[in-house]
Amino acid sequence: MQMGPMQLLLIAVVVLVLFGRGKIAAMMGEVGKGITAFKKGVSDGSAELEKDASAAAKDVTPQEKDPAVKDKV
Repeated sequence: MQMGPMQLLLIAVVVLVLFGRGKIAAMMGEVGKGITAFKKGVSDGSAELEKDASAAAKDVTPQEKDPAVKDKV
């Protein structure tokens, strides 16, 4: 079932009548805060994963032996 613009407008008017303009504005403010918190959490998680990946990808080149110590062959 598809909703046309008239059905969406009717739903919007009914919601406005039931909840009032102030209550809807408060709810939208909370939705905005939630979206902001979600984005911050995602970016913090990404930064933490990148930090862990860079720590795991540290230089693993073997150290050269001390030239003063000769191998006994």
